[in-house]
Amino acid sequence: MTVVADFIDYLRVDCGYSATTLRTYRSDLEALERWLAGVDESQSLTTVDRDLIRRWVAAEGARGVKPQTIKRMLSSLRTFFKYLLRQGLVKTDPMRLVSNPKLPRPLPAFVRENEMNRLLDHTAFPDTFAGRRDHLILLTFYTTGMRLSELVGLNVDSFSWSRSEVKVLGKRNKHRVIPFGAELYAHLQNYLAERCRVCGTDDGPFFIDGEGRRLTAPKVREIVKHYLGLVTTAHKRTPHVLRHTFATAMLNNGADLEAVKDLLGHESVATTQIYTHATFNELRQAYLHAHPRATADD
Repeated sequence: MTVVADFIDYLRVDCGYSATTLRTYRSDLEALERWLAGVDESQSLTTVDRDLIRRWVAAEGARGVKPQTIKRMLSSLRTFFKYLLRQGLVKTDPMRLVSNPKLPRPLPAFVRENEMNRLLDHTAFPDTFAGRRDHLILLTFYTTGMRLSELVGLNVDSFSWSRSEVKVLGKRNKHRVIPFGAELYAHLQNYLAERCRVCGTDDGPFFIDGEGRRLTAPKVREIVKHYLGLVTTAHKRTPHVLRHTFATAMLNNGADLEAVKDLLGHESVATTQIYTHATFNELRQAYLHAHPRATADD
């Protein structure tokens, strides 16, 4: 086996990485191998040094590879060379002084509060089980900020009705508890009664299709895209946009940044801080629109 094949096998067997992740690691390492073969056939993944990797990064950027992709590729290389060090296949880590490219920080896409109010309060959802379920899905995303995977993973016993809380399984198999208010509580209870009639049981997956099966992530994406399209012309209309919308609405209405971090399940407040840029932009637009001297000439 080649050193790349050994590494991929290690990631699969010892680390339990998914097939998709393994393909990404293999693709990144093979990209560097191909480049090395083109610039210096005497070089390999076990002899490459820091300067060559920096040249490769520059070459990738010059041919239009996005900084986010280069950052991911460098992350693959860092894991790979740590593995080689442990195996004694290299003496030094060539990635030690290789920096990631600077990434642009676009503002997260979100839906305005008035658009969400129009969607949830004034949109005519079908008077069917699916219509009421779809309305609840949108309301749940907007009022809890949970991820798509967390929502589709909900079971009936994920909810504590006496405490108005829901327990979700987030990234890295970490659980967190999210509180919810009276409006969502009422809609959840109404849906739960109807759900039991559809599937004939009061346990199992919470969001289901008409046959009682757990609703899939692609189906939820389809629901969100359709209904957001009724109130916004934004290009992105995904469950993650509703997560951004939750965070932005919370901060716009005075929530503490640390509290929003915990509700979203972020590891660091630095991840949550990007939403402060969005809220500041909202405040700036409100100021420019409302203050009589905001656009006055000096």
